Amino acid sequence: MRRNLLITFISIVILSFFALSVVWPHNPEKYIPGGGALPQGSGLNLKVGDTEFERGGFKLGLDLVGGTHLLLQADMSKVDQPDRANAISGLIRVIERRVNAYGVSEPIVQAQGEDRVIVELPGVRDVEEAISLIGETAQMDFREQVRNAETNQLEWVVAKAKGSDGQEKALTGQYFKRADVTFDQTTGTPQIAFQFNDEGAKLFEEITRRNLQKQVGIFLDGEPISTPVVEAVISAQGVIHGRFTLDEAKNLAIQMNAGALPVPVQVVEQRDVDATLGSDSVAKSILAGEIGLLMVAIFMIVYYRLPGLLATLALGVYTLLALAEFKLIPVTLTLAGIAGFILSIGMAVDANILIFERMREEMRSGKTLGASIDAGFNRAWSSIRDSNISTIITCVILYWFGSNYGASMVMGFALTLGLGVVTSMFSAITVTRTFLLMMVRTGLATSSWLFGLEKSSTAAMPATQESRG
Repeated sequence: MRRNLLITFISIVILSFFALSVVWPHNPEKYIPGGGALPQGSGLNLKVGDTEFERGGFKLGLDLVGGTHLLLQADMSKVDQPDRANAISGLIRVIERRVNAYGVSEPIVQAQGEDRVIVELPGVRDVEEAISLIGETAQMDFREQVRNAETNQLEWVVAKAKGSDGQEKALTGQYFKRADVTFDQTTGTPQIAFQFNDEGAKLFEEITRRNLQKQVGIFLDGEPISTPVVEAVISAQGVIHGRFTLDEAKNLAIQMNAGALPVPVQVVEQRDVDATLGSDSVAKSILAGEIGLLMVAIFMIVYYRLPGLLATLALGVYTLLALAEFKLIPVTLTLAGIAGFILSIGMAVDANILIFERMREEMRSGKTLGASIDAGFNRAWSSIRDSNISTIITCVILYWFGSNYGASMVMGFALTLGLGVVTSMFSAITVTRTFLLMMVRTGLATSSWLFGLEKSSTAAMPATQESRG
């Protein structure tokens, strides 16, 4: 038991230092009084496989940095009802690609209902060019490689062939019917099955015949989304196979369908959003939060003494872990999101209060300190669990409501509160308990006075009985 406790304690310390390295500000003096002498700079860079993390600032919403809010209406009149969900998914992916190519930092693109898309562009003021770019219908075409006579380099050009009327035509999305994810009957791996209409089949057959064992590129808005090698002459139907994961195959099918479906959009609402909080106000808000945390810490220490001190340390661990989660996911922080995070801090303190009061009752009944700690955590757990699960269910409902009705601030509040509640459960049950048991095992906490009991109960308490946790 002692060994497991030590391993848990060391793990918490390592996790806390990692979280601190993730959330440490580039300029500490902006957020920490007298922080000019503290370490500055970007610091941590991590790469795990294909995933790379470079420590930067938090992802901030429109109300903190300002920008533009757009509401787009998609024309679904030419899209069959079963295809509309895929059409919106494809439209969102196309808009994301276009906005990213435009250079907008941390855009938010999400569906509202069945035929609308919300686009939020933080930090963007002059958005006329971006609006015209976003509003274009997705354009898909098929290309082949030809050698440039001057540079002797292979270049992608739009593939053309003779149609049924004898005229040379470019193979574009207007001749494309649909793409679906299927599975190879031999290997069981995902693949994309696609179909052309009659005219497209004639064009594609000629193009694939002259490009056998060569690449034919599928381009969406001028960017390649797939460049498969032609293994046989294909007309109306074919498959694209390779080392796809299921998600990659679904994504490619959605993009191909987006280029085939005529889904024009128009901007039905545009709002320029001024930042309600500038960088100076954000710093002041953080300072106010720090003062609030300090007051909570003073109350906990004065009233609960040693457990209050350890709970304050656990609250610091919780804060680091929650902020690290917000950066790593990443979560777009808005004023509502910050409010959700602060509310979760209060719930973390509330869980500790339930535990400590139960501990006091057990100590008054004459139990040893280790047994009182065990009983306090075990008997308070059901109340903490039920209240937090209720809050999480509420967060799920709020997040669903926000995602369906385009209320991004509601989504931000629900997400930060939900993540904070889950993390606070870990903090209250694991971190605080570990700190308390470590203190008891050292023999430094044997007086009931350290646990805020009455003066008549300050006699030394036996702490030799091993805790069961």
